[in-house]
Amino acid sequence: MSQILPFHGTLYDTMTVGDIQHVVAPPYDIIDAAGQQALHDRNPHNIIRLELGLDRPNDTPSDNRYTRAAATLRDWLKTGVLTRDRQPTLYYHTIEYRSPGSNPDAPTKLLRGFLAMAKLEALNSGHIYPHENTRATAKTDRLNLIRACGANFSPIWSLYSDPQGAVMGLLEAETKGKPTRYDFQDDAGFRERLWAVTEPAVLRAIVETMRSKPLFIADGHHRYETALNYQAIRRQQADAPTGLQPYDAVLMLLAPLEDPGLTVLPTHRVTTTPLPPYEQIKILLGEAFDFQDFPYMAATEATARTQFITALRTHGRTAPVFGMALNRDPRYITLTLKPAHRPSAQASPRTKLDVSLLQQLIIAKLCPTQQEQEAILYTKDDHEALDWTATGTGTGALLLNATKVGEIQAVATAGERMPHKSTYFFPKPLTGLVINVMER
Repeated sequence: MSQILPFHGTLYDTMTVGDIQHVVAPPYDIIDAAGQQALHDRNPHNIIRLELGLDRPNDTPSDNRYTRAAATLRDWLKTGVLTRDRQPTLYYHTIEYRSPGSNPDAPTKLLRGFLAMAKLEALNSGHIYPHENTRATAKTDRLNLIRACGANFSPIWSLYSDPQGAVMGLLEAETKGKPTRYDFQDDAGFRERLWAVTEPAVLRAIVETMRSKPLFIADGHHRYETALNYQAIRRQQADAPTGLQPYDAVLMLLAPLEDPGLTVLPTHRVTTTPLPPYEQIKILLGEAFDFQDFPYMAATEATARTQFITALRTHGRTAPVFGMALNRDPRYITLTLKPAHRPSAQASPRTKLDVSLLQQLIIAKLCPTQQEQEAILYTKDDHEALDWTATGTGTGALLLNATKVGEIQAVATAGERMPHKSTYFFPKPLTGLVINVMER
């Protein structure tokens, strides 16, 4: 159902650029303006100069951040900053990490995956499933970049089902005791390792094993749709090409759905427009929800917060439960959806999601206008959401439990799309570990 292709990856030459940590970057869509500038200043060869260049006041159609990225890429390839592997390769990649908010003494988790090219398929083909909607502005930006550079600088992160661990077993057996291409600690303190797998028999076995597996896009929907748009443009320009062309595939990090190292974080909402007082909120939402208060004073706030978050997580295992905090209101609140208002077993997978219920039953009532909803802030961090509310950055925090991987798979398989900002897969793969430069 999916076609995975070994490829000639383009990688940094550490003899030229030095420490790989200083030239990679987080995914472009989680970098703010300050982070963008900091990465530009960090190293003259940081991947940010290709992936997310700086605008200039005097930019023109012929001299802008996209054309500058293309010129920089050509220069780095010419001078040996970047070098292309000679053998078809799959790149086994692991990230050893701790989840946000976890105890520093807690055991680390290990995310495992491999970088490969994946043949592009229409999103209604039944081979590759999206789960989120996309926005036009982001796709225009990414299309401008790929048209200028003809390269994928960051991988789309996709998941596949492999309960027996066949693919990871092949990769681990092949790389055991062999040197890594990279082994370093990233800015978050996570250990990043990368091995190049070139043994033809192993590559064939992985390609064949993956052939029967549909792929579920976890992160990178805009980049996938951009790759499809770029493919359509290149096909229109080509004179009846035969066979698989470089633009017919896209760079992916592929990880098993069943991997215990996979973490899905919730994306909390923080309102910034005025909310009704708590007693009025109880009237608005009381028909559908049971409320539990966790009041506090200054000396007991930390304890109350811990009890509140624990209740949200514990009770959320068996019912839809949401958390709430209001600016200038010294209490935390859990809202448990009453049985009579829970979706039926026959409801669509999207309707059953906590994030859908939050939108329909809480946000639509507390923030009824589009303007109010567009002013909502998002964060994956429980404490950040609560702190923003306490300090007045927000007027109220609405906390969720994480969407389960199985729920995401069900939504995608049903041909549905999840609401905006539904999931945050963690940890995000870095940009610049392996680049796909297309033959043009």
